[in-house]
Amino acid sequence: MRLRRKKRAGFADSSASSDIAFLLIIYFIVIAGFNINKGFLMHLPAKDSTRTVKRENLLRFELDDSGQTLLQGAVIHPAETERAIASAIAANEELAVMLTISPFTPWQYVVSFVEIAQKLKVEAFSFSMKEDIHDAAQEVFP
Repeated sequence: MRLRRKKRAGFADSSASSDIAFLLIIYFIVIAGFNINKGFLMHLPAKDSTRTVKRENLLRFELDDSGQTLLQGAVIHPAETERAIASAIAANEELAVMLTISPFTPWQYVVSFVEIAQKLKVEAFSFSMKEDIHDAAQEVFP
């Protein structure tokens, strides 16, 4: 006894598959337009250039674990940060801003500080982590 196999029905009309393909193409084109990531546009020094910064031309900031900005050990408000950088740049054109970041600082505070530096067109900007994140994690979570 032979069993009859049913043939699988494909698209009866080829226009249905082309419509779906067209809609998918439009969908991906529209989505690709939303994935624009501009990032921070800062001028970086050339690869081979070296720049020496004198200590008197260095303005040091620190971001602690809670995101507070410290200038020479004193906590300052973000608006004061902008004023301090602006007045220091006006007084010294060779100023370099250095930011030391605690490993547990919320990222938004770092981004906000970099935006301030970008807005004020700081020519020399540097940032570094306060300490190794593994050492800090062992202190918090022994």
